[in-house]
Order: sequence, then structure tokens, then C-alpha cells
Amino acid sequence: EVQLVESGGGLVQPGGSLRLSCTGSGFRFSNNAMVWVRQAPGKRLEWVSAINSAGGSPYYANSVQGRATISRDNAKNTLYLQLNSLKTEDTAMYYCAKDFRWGIWYFGAPQLRDFGYMGQGTQVTVSS
Repeated sequence: EVQLVESGGGLVQPGGSLRLSCTGSGFRFSNNAMVWVRQAPGKRLEWVSAINSAGGSPYYANSVQGRATISRDNAKNTLYLQLNSLKTEDTAMYYCAKDFRWGIWYFGAPQLRDFGYMGQGTQVTVSS
């Protein structure tokens, strides 16, 4: 059974940092590109960042460009997202996902049907 489990979210003050993790199981993690998306309350899903199976070719949405770093440790079956200089508008549920078409972010906002699998999410709240 494929599972994606996110962790690392929490409450942080504006300007703070968080590192999110996503651990995969039930599939060959090292063979899969991975993506982070997020959804703020009352809003649609939004692209955040993506990385290829080898840990290269990172994609960052304009909203997090320069503040986020995506990485992965294939030996640990884990995907990471380092978020720095957090803003209140970063408040959202963050999800990792797999089985998507690379570059799909150029064609519009993400939709659930774009992914084969998505985790349950980890909540990030940025507030003073």
C-alpha cells in the first residue's frame, strides 16, 4: 500500500522557519518525482515546489521562490521542504504527492486528479 506521511508543520511567527518532511512507503521512492502543494482555508490548491527522482531540477512557485528549498533523501525515502522567512500568507495545509506529469504547473492550478497519490497533509500556521 502506497503511503505518504507529512510532518513538521506547526505554529510559527512571521519571519520564522519550518522544515516539512514527507516519508513515503509502499513504492520505490527513488524512482518518483515528488511535489509539494498547499491549500489555504477557503482557497484552491496551489503549487509550491517539485523535485525530480534524483533530487535535481527543482521547481518553485513564485510565491515561495527564494524562501523555500526542496530536497530529498532517497536512502530515507523522505522528501523535505525548508521554508524560511515565513509570511502569514504561507498559512495552509501542505501536502506531498507523487505520480504527476512533470511541468504540469505551467498549465494551471493543481487539482486532485493531477496526482496518483497525496498524503494527509501537515498544517503550517504563520501568526504572531
